[in-house]
Amino acid sequence: MQHRLLIGSACLLALLSTIGASLAYPLLPPLFADAQPSALNGFLGLPPKLLFGMALMANPIGMLLGSAVLGSLSDALGRRRILLLTTIGAACGHLLTAYALLTQSYPLLVAARFVTGVLEGNGAILRALLAERLEGPLRNHALSWLNGALHLGWLAGPLLSGLSAAFSITLPFYIAAGGLLLGAVLSLLVLQAESTPGIQGGWWSLARERHAFTLLRHSPLKTLFLIHLAYTCGVAGFYEFFPLWLVEVGGYDAAGIAFVNMAMCGVMTLTALIAGRAHARDPRARVSSQAAAVALAILCVGIGNLWVGIAAIILFGLPHAFYNATLQAWAADRFAQHGQGAVMGLLSTTFCVAHIIMAFGGGLLAMFDTRLVLIVGGLLAAWASLSMRRWSRAATATQQEFA
Repeated sequence: MQHRLLIGSACLLALLSTIGASLAYPLLPPLFADAQPSALNGFLGLPPKLLFGMALMANPIGMLLGSAVLGSLSDALGRRRILLLTTIGAACGHLLTAYALLTQSYPLLVAARFVTGVLEGNGAILRALLAERLEGPLRNHALSWLNGALHLGWLAGPLLSGLSAAFSITLPFYIAAGGLLLGAVLSLLVLQAESTPGIQGGWWSLARERHAFTLLRHSPLKTLFLIHLAYTCGVAGFYEFFPLWLVEVGGYDAAGIAFVNMAMCGVMTLTALIAGRAHARDPRARVSSQAAAVALAILCVGIGNLWVGIAAIILFGLPHAFYNATLQAWAADRFAQHGQGAVMGLLSTTFCVAHIIMAFGGGLLAMFDTRLVLIVGGLLAAWASLSMRRWSRAATATQQEFA
């Protein structure tokens, strides 16, 4: 019963955090594309599209910093304490965002989205919590279910915005803040306080010395980072540019894009429910096969026609859900001695870095042809698959030599 409460509360917090992160994506474009000038789209006389881009990037940049630091902080200060602080802080960030929209304050809007992003980067803490307190097949299943909750949040967030924004543009943020506060109360009741070593030298010193990138001093973790970065760059390019591909190739509008995205997220969510099953095969070999299937799906979008591409977009969720479940469970087993918070933080941070790289690099490629972004993304995922396969074979050969 205790394990069920732990898994349920972690999945609920993951769902609420992701809903909050995805709320603004349907809400911000009309504010800056509106022909009527306002304090938001006319701030300092800058172009509305530039203002929109900066407002949109504030949240993921904050999540990058939060993912790099919060997991390591929870290793030293305790999962429960940091989860409560970040959850309550993110709720306050949503309220601040609503206030910025009411007062038409662009600087406050950007600051609120950035701070909320930092505090919503607590997914690494949730993964570390499950990896630390559960063992064996149950841990693998729990990590996979957590991924399913994250996928579901990207589906539910825009849906919540579309339904509630008709009453008030600030209502979605009030709902998200209320949900996070209820999640904080649940965490307070379910999670037990841990005995931790505490702070030596202050919060800033701890964050500077124990962020996720310090793990790159260890050769196996550096190898994992480079391979996972290539894979996540491919996936990030797919996420960011398949909607544009749908517009250019199929003439899809926002409703059509949302429908395809909902189908893809639904497949990922359902697959995550079964993706944590144990398997006798080397996890790195399985990750290699899963990354190869993802690469094939992305390439089918880049070089296929409309219907082949749509089918590939939806089916992409199958191998990607298995990849996440397999890699996270293996990393939790293999690198536990470095601190689960730091390890899971490194995986989360890698994905944030990939999104920033592909937002810039993909934008340049899309100036020539959007399909180039998808083809490059598929090739990066294919390289990650081959590299993981080589790593698996080298490890197997070493084990056989010692045996």
